Amino acid sequence: MSELNYHHLRYFRAVAHDGNLTRAAERLNLSQSALSIQIKQLEERLGHQLFERRGRQLYLTEAGRIALDHADTIFATGDELLQTLRQTGTTRRAIRIGALATLSRNFQLEFIRPLLDRTDVELILRSGSTAELLGALETLNLDIVLLTQPPAADAVTPFVSEQLYQQRVSLIGSPALASGKLELGKMLAQHPMILPTLESGVRLQFEALAARLGVTPQIAAEVDDMAMMRLLARSGVGLAVMPPIVVQQELETGMLSELDTLPGIVENFYAVQIKRRFPNPLIRVLLDAGQWSGGKGG
Repeated sequence: MSELNYHHLRYFRAVAHDGNLTRAAERLNLSQSALSIQIKQLEERLGHQLFERRGRQLYLTEAGRIALDHADTIFATGDELLQTLRQTGTTRRAIRIGALATLSRNFQLEFIRPLLDRTDVELILRSGSTAELLGALETLNLDIVLLTQPPAADAVTPFVSEQLYQQRVSLIGSPALASGKLELGKMLAQHPMILPTLESGVRLQFEALAARLGVTPQIAAEVDDMAMMRLLARSGVGLAVMPPIVVQQELETGMLSELDTLPGIVENFYAVQIKRRFPNPLIRVLLDAGQWSGGKGG
């Protein structure tokens, strides 16, 4: 079987991003017919049609979308190779950071703060699921990923996890619900609860605490997004189980109150990398920042 022709793949990528064969041919300094032949040869090699024409525009087929995703990864990796080897020993200007979509925005802001005032640094921020972020890390489309649980590592995907921070988890509610403070067990029994979903490590810890206290909480909502938990807590529908850092501004302004700390329940934050010979030097700037020294926080 013949190998893939990467010139064909590069031409296909240019047309796919442009959506117009004529403009892409002009940009590549090729005739339109020559470019069409290149695309046709790639389609024959892959065994699938990559484009469908609608009027003057070209649209990717399902096979074309898959091919473009792979092409972007391949050429991004090539760019990474050139930039990394050319800049060995110098500070890189770009760093690509991925974060779990449910991760506290306040925590993310504190993490990147050491680079915010640097005019020589370009921050590229992405969010997604754990699987999406780790996949991007493996393909070198991300330099570092922020998660609440460390991924499994093996010889094939050697992830390196570093605990950054350990934040206590509390009961957070509106000032009206905070009036007339009760002991923890009674609060859990009397107030509706806004809880993270069962996939969350915090939820599992909360279920264990409720069992120890002999309480069956009334669940007002199960939420997998911290921003939504914040809104629900502010609306007064119940008490939210969350790290105070998530609602730091609301606590400071008195819009929300921290009713009690949940004993033994913590949210862990991890920075995850993949072993690389030439890691982005800006990663160490973030990891060595003073607020993460010790890896824990109250």
